Amino acid sequence: MPEYENIKSVLQILELLGLPRAQRNERSALCLLALLNLTPKKTWAQAESPLVGITPMMDFSRKHYGKEYAPNTRETFRRQTMHQFMQAGIALYNPDKPDRPVNSPKAVYQILPETLALLKTYGTNQWEPSLRRYLSTRKTLAQRYAKDRKQTLIPVQIAPGKQIHISPGEHSELIKAIVEDFAPRFAPGATLVYVGDTGEKWSYFDRELLIKIGLTVDSHGKMPDVVLYYGKRNWLLLVESVTSHGPVDGKRHEELAKLFSSTSAGLVYVTAFPSRSITARYLSEIAWETEVWVAESPSHLIHFNGEKFLGPYSEKSAG
Repeated sequence: MPEYENIKSVLQILELLGLPRAQRNERSALCLLALLNLTPKKTWAQAESPLVGITPMMDFSRKHYGKEYAPNTRETFRRQTMHQFMQAGIALYNPDKPDRPVNSPKAVYQILPETLALLKTYGTNQWEPSLRRYLSTRKTLAQRYAKDRKQTLIPVQIAPGKQIHISPGEHSELIKAIVEDFAPRFAPGATLVYVGDTGEKWSYFDRELLIKIGLTVDSHGKMPDVVLYYGKRNWLLLVESVTSHGPVDGKRHEELAKLFSSTSAGLVYVTAFPSRSITARYLSEIAWETEVWVAESPSHLIHFNGEKFLGPYSEKSAG
């Protein structure tokens, strides 16, 4: 059957291209076939280079190869196949709009032109010499496109002369504002402990500092977007960046209190919004004894309780 033969051929190709064993599977084979729009009746010479997202890849697999994947496996496709394809210099991410947010539903991938040219020769006498030439330059290709991707990342100044880079998007722009604007105003001299990213959960993490303040965090726990340590007062500021969902409501307050229960530092819960209009949508959800900061009015802080301004609350005072 041509369906089986194509998958078998791609598995061999993935091995020849040096992909790790974890990516040499049917899911990855179908992703590559979707990137090439290579249906069972097409020849390798007819391979194409469409822009294709994760859901269309899954639709392609079902329609042309009879392989059904549950909607909740989208993240597996992205993190366990396409991420490695990009690292290997096989696929491009959002080549039509490089600054598109990582979690955008419009995110797309495309086969690299050099990889497409190689795969078009599969099954011909040009395949082996083409493969040798491709492999001799593949590392350079991967480095070149990695450099191109890095240019779209958002730089965040975390200390004098020290930057990190996070994925583009409105959510990341707000994280940048939290680190560069909120922290110096309300916790001057605070040290960045953790920054999450839509592209990579543990984007920046100062493990040594957390150990120093006696904190052990479960890596499976849902971290806040930003964690700052205000050493002057021995406070941990747990900040959620909210552009579409996720303020520090009662449930989230309990989750964070449990996640950070091993530290002796005082916990300060902050929800950050990009604008007052977005803040207004969530006022009824925000937990008491937390703070709200709005990036468009950076010098102001909204305190959700009358007892004190910025600061931690003990369980006793919270009750």
